[in-house]
Amino acid sequence: MQSTNETNSPQFEIQRIFVKDMSFEAPNTPHTFVEEWKPEVSLNLETKSNRIQDNMHEVVLSITATVSTGKKTAFLIEVHQAGVFMINGFPNDQLHQMLGSFCPNILFPYAREVVSDTVVRGGFPQLILAPVNFDALYAQHMEQQGKEGTQKAN
Repeated sequence: MQSTNETNSPQFEIQRIFVKDMSFEAPNTPHTFVEEWKPEVSLNLETKSNRIQDNMHEVVLSITATVSTGKKTAFLIEVHQAGVFMINGFPNDQLHQMLGSFCPNILFPYAREVVSDTVVRGGFPQLILAPVNFDALYAQHMEQQGKEGTQKAN
């Protein structure tokens, strides 16, 4: 017989990790390959989550990288790395933090690999994304939401 403590303990399981969507465009090839390679990288990250069932959540980490040389786009890659997570028994504030920070931390290495592999297959030098502090981004997002809530109340 399980004790009450064991049945009420928080649970977290990765159910599935997958690429939900991906696109790669190299609009100025082959001319890009013969020009001097001085890339400028613009990176955009976004996370979204939705409840699939009672304790099942989908989290999608979207990464868009635009690499330019001069004023021309060398390539643009967009990856939507997703995961299905079973999350049960956590208080609401912890659940939101898990969906906004913990799960994206799990998904990021997979997305980074997809970006790197795809860019190389496109004929370009490897693009290795630097680590991201999702805890800090989540805290910043929550702080921003708090400010917006205060402004709306006034």
